[in-house]
Amino acid sequence: MAVKEERSKKVEGDRNSYENIPVKVYDDSREASVAVAEEIAALIRSKQATGETCVLGLATGSTPTKVYDELVRLHREEGLSFGNVVTFNLDEYYPITPDSLQSYVRFMHEHLFDHVDIPVGNMHIPDGTLPADKVAAYCQEYESKIASFGGLDLQILGIGRTGHIGFNEPGSTLQSRTRLITLDHVTKVDAASDFFGEENVSRKAITMGVGTIMDAERVILMAWGEGKAEIVRRTVEGEASHEIPATFLQNHPNATVILDTAAADQLVRINEPWMVGECEWTSELKRKAVINLCKKVDKPILKLTDRDYNDNGLSDLVANFGPAYDINIRIFNELQHTITGWPGGKPYVDDSKRPERAEPAQKRVLIFSPHPDDDVISMGGTLIRLHDQNHEVHVAYQTSGNIAVFDDDVVRFADFVSDYHQAFDFVKESADRMFEQVVAGIRDKGPGETDSKEVQCIKGLIRRGEAKAACRYIGLKDENVHFLDMPFYETGLVKKRPLSDEDVDIIVNLIKKIKPHQIYAAGDLSDPHGTHRVCLDAIFQALEILKKEPWMKDCWVWLYRGAWQEWDIHQIEMAVPLSPDELLKKRRAIFKHQSQKDRPLFPGADSREFWQRSEQRNRETAREYDALGLPEYEAIEAFKRYFY
Repeated sequence: MAVKEERSKKVEGDRNSYENIPVKVYDDSREASVAVAEEIAALIRSKQATGETCVLGLATGSTPTKVYDELVRLHREEGLSFGNVVTFNLDEYYPITPDSLQSYVRFMHEHLFDHVDIPVGNMHIPDGTLPADKVAAYCQEYESKIASFGGLDLQILGIGRTGHIGFNEPGSTLQSRTRLITLDHVTKVDAASDFFGEENVSRKAITMGVGTIMDAERVILMAWGEGKAEIVRRTVEGEASHEIPATFLQNHPNATVILDTAAADQLVRINEPWMVGECEWTSELKRKAVINLCKKVDKPILKLTDRDYNDNGLSDLVANFGPAYDINIRIFNELQHTITGWPGGKPYVDDSKRPERAEPAQKRVLIFSPHPDDDVISMGGTLIRLHDQNHEVHVAYQTSGNIAVFDDDVVRFADFVSDYHQAFDFVKESADRMFEQVVAGIRDKGPGETDSKEVQCIKGLIRRGEAKAACRYIGLKDENVHFLDMPFYETGLVKKRPLSDEDVDIIVNLIKKIKPHQIYAAGDLSDPHGTHRVCLDAIFQALEILKKEPWMKDCWVWLYRGAWQEWDIHQIEMAVPLSPDELLKKRRAIFKHQSQKDRPLFPGADSREFWQRSEQRNRETAREYDALGLPEYEAIEAFKRYFY
């Protein structure tokens, strides 16, 4: 196999003694993606200047989409030409047709190829339509094509939760080449949302090998979001091992890991920055250091000693803010003041040490829920408490959630309507036609194909009815329940439209109508298909538009998490304890969402039901407070304030 003779010097970049590969951390995935796109563009232009071909190894999935968006922008607005570019994609599901929704051929055309001037013959993507007996020879030919262009100039990668790069699953060797592989169970679970169910995910894939990737002149591995933080830590700070194929990149002479702050969260430089050098001791970082120390030495806060601090890399904290006794008291009090049974503020009391204001005693509260169940899953106990404490509570469901309903639920509801019409001698013929159309539409639909408008409508009505039932159980008035059906979501597919002015205007108009004293929004950004992130962006944009309104100075914004993750203790600014009875009432409110019961259509990486995840997180938060020496509760829901 021909390999380029000359290599770039090993990139040093941002690095410390804990990291075995150069790492660059950006504030967010957009900023990071632009940086990657700029490097690719610079490489393309430098090759053009010398009349050379630029050979790119490309990846698919959610990670590189913003990179491709920026490359398309550079082509349209700054004249970046792809005329000298040859591409080789990492992988493709097998078997799969190029026009399938999940095909990487389709992905690459939709995100890049159809929008730039790359010659048709210069695009290479593994063929998922080959007969099984032709695959091995095809893989050898794929390797030969890469070699015929002198190898890959630059390979971009994402990383899976198993540590796979491409589809090189755990067990892949450093010498592996392009081949047919069987997908790991975790990889199939992670792909389930794209295929509308794990049972529809292809069992196999064709992938470049680790050896093929390692032969690239330059490699960039990208990762975004909290869900990738653990595997990033193991990749960057762990030992190289075939159990985590991404760790082989530690031995590449010109590889860099590009992260957003969320994906970098578990690296020592982010999680324990005092271990790698001097740091700025903000209030939050002090809390984090003390809480980490408590976990490390298995002590509550008030029992920590100067020696505990000094023996665990925190001598600088003691030297500047000690002794330990003073630090302990200060952090203990800060955490104690986050705890409140009055999330809307306790009226007619001193609120100087409480997370929320005492006045006005009865507040207007607006709770945004990305899907029709995030409200009760993530902050159901607090929602109940706000209502019971006589605040005017509104819930706004930002999307219909219609893709997260199983087809057999639709048939069951359509059957009910048909039987209802027959029982009361209504116009049965039209109901029967509706039922037959629904059943036929579902029967003729392939896995992952778009539902008919009728089926989408029924699925949306199922989610809407469940949300109403949960709100009524809690005691909310029907007129305080708002269904926004934001347009970005209504595609019938996992892939959504970009956020538009129309989406943001819907949020703006509702906030203007209610003029809330409190807004609660989902800050849980690890949902498997990104809806939470888009919904939160819409809220942030609306707040930016409205922030100069006089009444907005009295509006506080609280971010909740729950279904997919929870705030770390040092981040929590309001902790609402729940009694066993309140936790049970919250569970019953979640149970009203029957279409999500037993087995949700998009479970993500956690196979448990949503109520089980929620209770485990709430109980774990309470246990962490208890272990720090604070009061012991059954469960706690946590919030962080957002300043706009």
